[in-house]
Amino acid sequence: MGAQSALLRSTTVITVTLPDGTPLQLEDGANGHAAAAAIGPGLAKAALAVNVDGEIRDLARPLPDGADIAIVTSKSGGDYLYVLRHTAAHVLAEAVQELFPGTRFGFGPPIEDGFYYDFELPRALSEEDFPAIEAAMRTIAKNRAALERSVLDIDSAREFFAARDQGYKVDQVEFLAGRGETDVSLYQQDGFIDLCQGPHLHDTGGIGAFKLLSVAGAYWRGESTNPMLTRLYATAFPTQTELDAYLERVELAKARDHRRLGRDLELFHFDDAGPGFPFYLPKGMIIVNEIQGAVRQELDRLGYQEIRTPMILSEDLWKSSGHWDHYHENMYFTQVDEQGFAVKPMNCPGACLVFRSRRRSYRELPLRLAEFGHVHRHELSGVLHGLFRVRAFTQDDAHIFCRLDQVHDEVRTVLEFIDRFYGRFGFNQVKTKLSTRPAKAAGTAEMWDRAEAALAQALEGRDYELNPGDGAFYGPKIDFQVTDSMGRAWQLGTCQLDFSMPEAFELTYTSETDTEERPVIIHRAILGSIERFLGILIEDTGGDFPFWLAPEQVRVVPVADRHREYADEVRDLLRAEGLRADTDSRAESMGRRIRDGELHKVPYLLIVGDREVESRTASVRARHGDEIGDLPLIEIAAALLARDIVGAVG
Repeated sequence: MGAQSALLRSTTVITVTLPDGTPLQLEDGANGHAAAAAIGPGLAKAALAVNVDGEIRDLARPLPDGADIAIVTSKSGGDYLYVLRHTAAHVLAEAVQELFPGTRFGFGPPIEDGFYYDFELPRALSEEDFPAIEAAMRTIAKNRAALERSVLDIDSAREFFAARDQGYKVDQVEFLAGRGETDVSLYQQDGFIDLCQGPHLHDTGGIGAFKLLSVAGAYWRGESTNPMLTRLYATAFPTQTELDAYLERVELAKARDHRRLGRDLELFHFDDAGPGFPFYLPKGMIIVNEIQGAVRQELDRLGYQEIRTPMILSEDLWKSSGHWDHYHENMYFTQVDEQGFAVKPMNCPGACLVFRSRRRSYRELPLRLAEFGHVHRHELSGVLHGLFRVRAFTQDDAHIFCRLDQVHDEVRTVLEFIDRFYGRFGFNQVKTKLSTRPAKAAGTAEMWDRAEAALAQALEGRDYELNPGDGAFYGPKIDFQVTDSMGRAWQLGTCQLDFSMPEAFELTYTSETDTEERPVIIHRAILGSIERFLGILIEDTGGDFPFWLAPEQVRVVPVADRHREYADEVRDLLRAEGLRADTDSRAESMGRRIRDGELHKVPYLLIVGDREVESRTASVRARHGDEIGDLPLIEIAAALLARDIVGAVG
């Protein structure tokens, strides 16, 4: 270390921070290779890439002063998978190049759970081509070709790809030039050369076990005015065992696809008359109302007041709030009396106008205003996906107006709300992330520093990850991610601190000393959106909802027509006790009707025939469990409501 210290004293140095908080000094211009070598020779040999402030980079790229870094090795979990899959995408591209000469290449990035590559091909592809492509990939992997990085200046890169008739790569070079880049990096393995920032494995032999998953169309750069390319989706894992486990989860997810279950269980509908705008059917509305009711129970307990704000507000309002600059492309607009209006993409400005509707006193703070606000955001048709990506949705929004010294307690209360509420739905694995200032941010650096410090203080004693640069444009946020029964992670709630919007709307309250002070706003949502939460819940449960959420809790099945009157009496008694009950008296066999009840995932079927009519009972079958047997009619509702019968949950 003495020699290193002497060298550093004689040159300009940078300081980076390692994952354990240790500072590491390096010569100015040092890259990931140098950092790994400075930490130790073993790490230098194992290094594959470097994580710089959350971005995974090639080891050859210079490190910025003040960065948080982590050297990526085969033991680095998600970062390692990113590098492995990025390399697998290049192997896929080389295989396609070999099999389909004349192919032009688009983008090929890693994504969650896999990777894809976009191609312009001499002919259409189908899943029948997958075995040949996978065989070619295996041969490339077996060759263990090194991935070699080189750098070209912009003009040379433009000429290089133009000479190879790779127009999409030329377009990307032009894009990078327009962004101020003076040179670009290329990666080569065997005869395949790609424009790419990296990082990659040392050679193609390390891509592990892989599988092509699907083929789809994708517009170049996601714009419908550009050419349609062929997108191949795939995944890769270090071992075949991990790949097999993932493929098993994929098959389970297909069986639980909320779009199919939503149709089969008659929960929601999409129509060409309103693409991306969900229609809730009666059974779906029951679940939505139960979810909202569960939220409202917490709102009442925690002293929230519920409001409703207009769907359409003037363009000037959205310019004042900052949404015009940050969300203009995703908003819908209209004219009223020759004045410009916008359909609200968020509820925040409306809540600010409610706060500003009269003079406020410090005695009212914290003022907790909640709204189940229906918002609209324009999404490209290609990204619409059931309830997960829609153009209209309902946010369980709340805006807490408070003093700075109240932020800690309010945020802690939101954290407890999150834990309690998610647990009610069976989401007990909750990951917390603190997202900090993005590149495009409203407000001053001082505002952001204060806001980030306040949220970090509220999170003390709780495990959380730092998510640099992913805050909302008006303030930092805490995001909550749950893991479902299939091991998939979902982003749900958020808690955001905002010093900017109170300034924009000139919000004030009268302090104890009779001065006008600016409040702080805590934006918070527990569900995120009801649509997305419902979609997640459908897939998590497979549509087999807990008893308290099931849209039809009990179905009475008469054995024959002569038992129909008694079946209706049983149904009416259960309804009178607050249960959601129905009868199935269709002219179908009893076996068919019982089977239909099971397919519709009704928690309890009550069978009534001659014996039950005579004894004033019903034969109770639980969906999860054996046939329970006869219960007296006067006891059935109480037993279900008390959840005394095995299998009734919620």
